[in-house]
Amino acid sequence: MSEFSKEDLERKITLTAGDTAPQFSLENSDGVSVSLKDFVGKNVVLYFYPKDNTPGCTTEACEFSALYDDFIAKDTVIVGVSPDSVKSHAGFAQKQSLKHILLSDPAHEVAKLYGVWQVKKNYGREYLGIARSTFVIGKDGKIAKVYKSVKAKEHAAKVLADLVK
Repeated sequence: MSEFSKEDLERKITLTAGDTAPQFSLENSDGVSVSLKDFVGKNVVLYFYPKDNTPGCTTEACEFSALYDDFIAKDTVIVGVSPDSVKSHAGFAQKQSLKHILLSDPAHEVAKLYGVWQVKKNYGREYLGIARSTFVIGKDGKIAKVYKSVKAKEHAAKVLADLVK
């Protein structure tokens, strides 16, 4: 018998291009509430990552931050989401000199809305975690592109290249 609920076992990314992006509000690394609706009229790159200060997540965050000005030039906001605490995000952002927004989703509410809180397998062990994924949300609030099973290295450059100004 699985230790996971039927909902957990069946959760997957079902959002596709053209769908309205699910609304949310979460706290940023300063403890300030940030909502998707705060970015109406801008493109949003919403990326979900497993954990602050781990090799892949650090690579991904640093690459997004390095291209921050290029994303801004394309009228695009970068928002990273993980289950880590506000305090963890603050330390991670400071340590890595990150320029973009990090949001804390400790109850996995937004991760579940977007279908990225999934059963994962590693070395024969099953657990619930973030499936590294990115959603590009257009100025109209609709999902423009979904990236599933993302590899951290060079992902930010790929997203930037795919963006239409």
